[in-house]
Amino acid sequence: MVRIGDIELGNFPLLLAPMEDVSDPPFRALCKEQGANVVYTEFISSEGLIRDATKSVQKLDIYDKERPVGIQIFGANLDSMLQTVEIVTRSNPDFIDINYGCPVKKVVNKGAGAGILKDIPLMVKLTDAMVKHTHIPITVKTRLGWDNETIQIIEIAERLQDVGAKAIAIHGRTRAQMYKGKADWIPIADVKNNPRMYIPVFGNGDVDTPEKAMIMRDKYGLDGAMIGRASIGNPWFFAQVKHYFKTGKHLAPPTIAQRVETAKRHLQMAIDWNGERAGLFETRRHYTNYFKGIPHFKEYRLKMVTTDSKEEIFQVFKEVLAKFS
Repeated sequence: MVRIGDIELGNFPLLLAPMEDVSDPPFRALCKEQGANVVYTEFISSEGLIRDATKSVQKLDIYDKERPVGIQIFGANLDSMLQTVEIVTRSNPDFIDINYGCPVKKVVNKGAGAGILKDIPLMVKLTDAMVKHTHIPITVKTRLGWDNETIQIIEIAERLQDVGAKAIAIHGRTRAQMYKGKADWIPIADVKNNPRMYIPVFGNGDVDTPEKAMIMRDKYGLDGAMIGRASIGNPWFFAQVKHYFKTGKHLAPPTIAQRVETAKRHLQMAIDWNGERAGLFETRRHYTNYFKGIPHFKEYRLKMVTTDSKEEIFQVFKEVLAKFS
């Protein structure tokens, strides 16, 4: 049984990765229904949160049906991060995750996200201070290192564990790689196999088939898989992995009716949560994968990503159901 603190996650849990403009409450709800054991919010800027920026505050929205749920934060200033922990603690997540892995330039340039991989003592200092500042478990997501010449992930994981981090998720790329090349899971396994490590070690990066999830579990011996890009427009991925684990066979792909129903529910939940304009915009990135592999679908996909009213897009869903079922 894998645990974060006292929270039981089952055996080899599947975690929905925190993804900017993706892992909002509507999408998290769909992934949870399909078997995600743990979900995370989009990452939240500590500076934005303490300034009470609307977008940052809205990301604190979590619901009991999502639990266990983690709120992820990022920043590099100690005072700001401690204030952020106080604010986040009031939302009562199951754990607070610190992002030490985002490779995006605007985050890295402020010394946050993967930028902190250039200053390991600061990473440890921030983690230590935040652990002491809240009763809620603190977890960490990071990368292998800044670049291939500076990979110290075994030492980093040990030091974070020693100051009280309750779990670590590691993306199998350096910051220099961004999302290019192939994720390397061997260093993540080295962290897990370090005899001094006793907290859960989750693998992240390129888990895009049930077979790869099984390899991560059986060959590399990790405690769970964090799923990112493979879930976008495909909340069924979690159910597919669990079915494969159980039977050794692939789950049948969702029917057109299931795809349309899920897309409709996703859109309606997004509108209910964030209003029609934002809801329409936020669900667009999912439609390509919701309807992936359907021949002669380009015309309908184009309508889905350009339509500006919910009535029109629900009509497109109706047309899809009639034509492709």
